[in-house]
Amino acid sequence: MKYEGFASIYDVLMEDAPYEQWVAFVEENVQVHEISGRSLLDLGCGTGQLLLPLLEAGYDVTGVDISANMLAVAKEKLLQAGYDPLLVQRDMRELSDLGSFDVITAFCDSLNYLQTENDVERTFSQVHEQLKAGGLFMFDVHSVSKVMKGFVGQTFADDGEEISYIWRSFHGEWDASVEHELSFFVKKEEGLYERFDELHVQRTYPIKQYIQWLKQAGFTVLNVTADFSKELPTEHSERIFFVAKKEGDRFPSSE
Repeated sequence: MKYEGFASIYDVLMEDAPYEQWVAFVEENVQVHEISGRSLLDLGCGTGQLLLPLLEAGYDVTGVDISANMLAVAKEKLLQAGYDPLLVQRDMRELSDLGSFDVITAFCDSLNYLQTENDVERTFSQVHEQLKAGGLFMFDVHSVSKVMKGFVGQTFADDGEEISYIWRSFHGEWDASVEHELSFFVKKEEGLYERFDELHVQRTYPIKQYIQWLKQAGFTVLNVTADFSKELPTEHSERIFFVAKKEGDRFPSSE
């Protein structure tokens, strides 16, 4: 999904998203796992809402997103705040030549937009390739329960003064997948509303499957938790967090 239709209103729709909690998650794990470097690659960076606080926290940030429109919004926002990080339009399955990083992140269920098992495996392999030895890969995904019980068959709506939407969710093509049919109505200067529609497809997998793919890619899985807590996931958890490490000495031997 390229988010072409609503890049300009994405921040309004996501104004209650817990960006500060994602940043705190990064900071805590960087400290706990003694990551001294500050280079960070954020996959699915969108409009830069997470990049900005990471930059303010002192990270040397690179952002990747498949949508040129989202990156354009991010670029303007970050420049206004006094930052000019590298922003790259790229599919997260193709990360070669971006450099090497101490930390790579993929939050806000960005990985759930990958459509096939091979897509996830390839992305994990690409992330492993771009990480420095000893670096951390941190990401979250929707739980199977969230997709099947929290989304499938549900309708969400809001009739705000400036932006209204109807969001219908249906079972997708695969197990634990969902198709979101979104209709947005955006108020224009003349008082009329412009409508546009988008289809978003998300897919998730059991925790054991993600762990298996991480190990196959060469990672050591350090932690799996749920819902911004330090608790292990349960059948009622909605968002699953993973912290994985690329093993190896961070600094070459002096011998």
